[in-house]
Amino acid sequence: MEGSPIPVLTVQTAPYQDQKPAGGGGLRRPTGLFESQRNYLPNFVQSLLSSIDLRDRQGCTMVVGSDGRYFSRTATEIVVQMAAANGIGRLVIGQNGILSTPAVSCIIRKIKAAGGIILTASHSPGGPGGEFGVKFNVSNGGPAPDAVSDKIYQISKTLEEYAICPDLIVDLSRLGRQEFDLENKFKPFRVEIVDSVDIYLNLLRTIFDFNMIRSLLTGPNQLKIRIDAMSGVMGPYVRRVLCDELGAPANSAINCIPLEDFGGQLPDPNLTYATTLLEAMKGGEYGFGAAFDADGDRYMILGVNGFFVNPSDSLAIIAANLSCIPYFRQMGVRGFGRSMPTSTALDRVAKSLKVPVYETPTGWRFFSNLMDSGRCSLCGEESFGTGSDHIREKDGLWAVLVWLSIIAARKQSVEEIVRDHWTKFGRHYYCRFDYEALEPRTAYFIMRDLEALIIDKSFSNQQFAVGNNVYRVEKTDSFEYVDPVDGTVTKRQGLRIIFSDASRLIFRLSASSSVRATLRIYAETYEKDPNPSAPPSPFPSPRLHPPQATRVSSNLLFQPVPVSPLGLLE
Repeated sequence: MEGSPIPVLTVQTAPYQDQKPAGGGGLRRPTGLFESQRNYLPNFVQSLLSSIDLRDRQGCTMVVGSDGRYFSRTATEIVVQMAAANGIGRLVIGQNGILSTPAVSCIIRKIKAAGGIILTASHSPGGPGGEFGVKFNVSNGGPAPDAVSDKIYQISKTLEEYAICPDLIVDLSRLGRQEFDLENKFKPFRVEIVDSVDIYLNLLRTIFDFNMIRSLLTGPNQLKIRIDAMSGVMGPYVRRVLCDELGAPANSAINCIPLEDFGGQLPDPNLTYATTLLEAMKGGEYGFGAAFDADGDRYMILGVNGFFVNPSDSLAIIAANLSCIPYFRQMGVRGFGRSMPTSTALDRVAKSLKVPVYETPTGWRFFSNLMDSGRCSLCGEESFGTGSDHIREKDGLWAVLVWLSIIAARKQSVEEIVRDHWTKFGRHYYCRFDYEALEPRTAYFIMRDLEALIIDKSFSNQQFAVGNNVYRVEKTDSFEYVDPVDGTVTKRQGLRIIFSDASRLIFRLSASSSVRATLRIYAETYEKDPNPSAPPSPFPSPRLHPPQATRVSSNLLFQPVPVSPLGLLE
């Protein structure tokens, strides 16, 4: 702290009406909007900070991190300057602004921070033509609950000014404490630049048997792995944890330098976009492969020859093998959670273990409430997200370490573990289809007409044929969730058609980052006998991103026997 105190300015602004956070307190928009619209980012940051009660905000500690995408450094500087002007006492920031979403949750909980701001648009594209996002995590380390998101939105619609210290400049590259003397503030404002990996790595050491995993990845009989960070935030974590700490060869990790545009690729860990990893795994040289999204909370698992593990299966297999992890041997397993569209494979494991399973709307904030109350130990979503109560976010690297622990304990390949699971519990054939870039009005009418169709009494007990399979409708509804912790009711979370054999069709509109909408259709059927002699699944092989559907008509979805009700899906 040298020279005169840094001035705190109040800047006049005009409110925006489109800054409603999506689930979990996040605002995601095209990067160009943040850059071109006057005060667009400061307005939202001010709304976010103002949502924290003044008594809780004054002098508190917050965590700030980003996935390194384009505009992150500029945004981090603005967040720092505004946090200082709004009375925050201390910011903890990852070196060069880099922190994975799981690491932010970990640090919030470790240092008992008031919350955290994560600059990420998850698996969306980066670069000037990509997307940018600002996400708010609360003091438990999890995404903001709906009440907080609603408060941020209400503030944003009437905002007339924001506070900022434009002359405050932080060196994000220098580890350690930096202090700044501000006008009208008794105590100096502190910024602590921390190693992006250290605190999170220390937590992982308490969860896993690192010696067991290290033995798997080293020595003459080592499991050869291939890990793709997809040029996102996970590069430093992969190199530090899997290579430096657990002994995997350095060339096991690819695309480990965080790039502002993610190398021109979409940082989405699935079979459509993680093609570099998929091709490498198909060669048969590697026994285990994994990829991560931009901010490190999603993951994909592949076995030798590119054997794909469906994320719903991955969640169920992890649940069935938690005894391989020291953390769960010590803490026990209190319950499981899954989002409503996620396959019910987890439910069969829960039944065998005699633990409850909670079916929630999509959004990690619902799991956070369950974990805080001690009801839930493991949870996951079909969109490649899995986590446990060690933090309050889904955690890609944690899930990879769980899989490596299971492989080491069972001494089986990925494919053998999956097929053994199917033999014991049966197989849930599962697909998700995304119809993207729909005009919102069109999407609304599709869902309205579809709901009217399936809720009608004449729809009940109808039978539909798919190949040699016949499905009888047993239940239809618009999914509604009553939180068992606080009684909060969340309505209209997707349309469900549940058949008499527990097969399901689910239709859900997904929150969009722009003016377009996405209609997601989920199809699930169960076969107790997974052997090749069993009847073939009526569903095609899993794929997450089919060609965009610019026109979707709800009256094409269902036809009476003998015509397939899944004409649109096929």
